[in-house]
Amino acid sequence: MPQIKAAVSHAHGDPLQIETLNLRAPLMGEVEVTLKACAICHSDIHFAEGAWGGKLPAVYGHEAAGHVTAIGEGTRGLAIGDPVVVTLIRACGTCATCGGGMPVLCSAPAAHDGPLTTLDGAPVEQAMNSGAFAEKVVVDQSQIVKLPADMDLVAASLLACGVITGVGAVVNAAGLRAGQDVVVIGAGGVGLNAIQGARIAGARRIIAVDMTDDKLAIARDFGATDGVLATDTKPWRTAKKAMGKGADVVVVTVGAIPAYDTAAQYLAPGGKIIMVGMPHSGATSSYQPVMIAASGQAMIGSKMGDVVIARDIPWLVDLYQQDRLKLDELVSRTWTLDQINDAIADTKSGAAKRNVIVFD
Repeated sequence: MPQIKAAVSHAHGDPLQIETLNLRAPLMGEVEVTLKACAICHSDIHFAEGAWGGKLPAVYGHEAAGHVTAIGEGTRGLAIGDPVVVTLIRACGTCATCGGGMPVLCSAPAAHDGPLTTLDGAPVEQAMNSGAFAEKVVVDQSQIVKLPADMDLVAASLLACGVITGVGAVVNAAGLRAGQDVVVIGAGGVGLNAIQGARIAGARRIIAVDMTDDKLAIARDFGATDGVLATDTKPWRTAKKAMGKGADVVVVTVGAIPAYDTAAQYLAPGGKIIMVGMPHSGATSSYQPVMIAASGQAMIGSKMGDVVIARDIPWLVDLYQQDRLKLDELVSRTWTLDQINDAIADTKSGAAKRNVIVFD
């Protein structure tokens, strides 16, 4: 049985520990991928801190890319050596949600037990179907998309979550039409990609809302036409002045309750709030339902950008190759696996767009 190094969480809130684990071979329908890169998403951090519970010990990490190094029986369309992006979206393809075009909501249980164990055989949770803070992963073939041979795998790792979540929130969940106006609350990794999605979809005005001028300047580099400080008194008034009206779409990309409490203030009649950022379990927000109802507005949850990875990731790769989608610019810094706790601390500071763990 192969042995790999991985960053293991034994207690919520404690630093991750670099350990050697067993990784079983891929079973029916599974693929082993030797990773080149795994980006750090805030969801990994929130899980590690205990925001949403989960079994321990666990290996987090779900935004990865690498090369196929072993294939289980029944796998089609992949060969040893293929470069691939690895997502957390494991889909059976046959349940009601998969059949309805929403594989991100697949509720079918895993076909096999998780592939990770300690050296003495105790199970280790493969968190978010991936466990990609590790040298290798074994995942279901439905989680993988093949990449062009010349694709940079550090850039490609971002396609596994942050990019598809942000772009998909605008294109898939909101169904943005050319000429409409968008407000994106939060100019972090997902927010910058929501801004890119709005630009690609032909938005007229794209208003970025964040806490610092530095983040707003970066947002403009990714396509925002205007920036508004969330610390301003009633920042929605500044945003509406820039647009000349309310927004057709407001995308909330941060898990901050004040962002959700004020999101409807930015909307035009008939507008939509796309709810992407995930507050801790138990956190609540409040609205005046009469205002939402009387204005014909909508509140829509969006998980992973409502993405269909076999359709949307190749499209985004093509945009990247045309220089119409920024990926390299999203990478703030690369780190080794041994530096993962420092990389997480840097991510939590809010200064990084995306930190990426790179494997030799």
